[in-house]
Amino acid sequence: MLKVIMIYDQIQSGEGTKDDKMVPLGAKKEPVGPAIMMGQFLKKINAKVVACLYCGNGYYNENKDEVIRKLTAMVNKLKPDVVMCGPCFNYADYASMAAHVACNINEKTSIPALASMSQENEEVIQNFKDKILIVKTPKKGGTGLNEALNNMCRVAQTLVEKKDISKLKEEVCFH
Repeated sequence: MLKVIMIYDQIQSGEGTKDDKMVPLGAKKEPVGPAIMMGQFLKKINAKVVACLYCGNGYYNENKDEVIRKLTAMVNKLKPDVVMCGPCFNYADYASMAAHVACNINEKTSIPALASMSQENEEVIQNFKDKILIVKTPKKGGTGLNEALNNMCRVAQTLVEKKDISKLKEEVCFH
């Protein structure tokens, strides 16, 4: 069974609201937020979420290097098969954190990481689309979330199996 770690902001983790930005780094050993909705798609790829790591946007913005380093270390210690950062929807701060963390995990560990966000995060997408895989999602409240969650799982499985990702990337990722 594939072991998955999700990385969230305070909202997706259920630890805070959009005004509650100073939530420090934390972890939950069970699926929360979108990982629960993703259950049916995780089953398709014989995967399960082993941990959800999270950090508030404000805390991240004030401690970027430390948060990136600590999240990467936590991932390396837990040894999942793949890391999914998101879905970030149209939350710019979360998208930035997800992209930076996924990029660092890919650079500093042997564990593949991806991010997912909506097209409203144009600047982050432009800066990272050639460094990491960014799965397309709708903005918050938009249609197509189930399809996006399924696509995140498909990309994760392809990365873990080290198969050619080019066709899938063209179909479901920003490029």
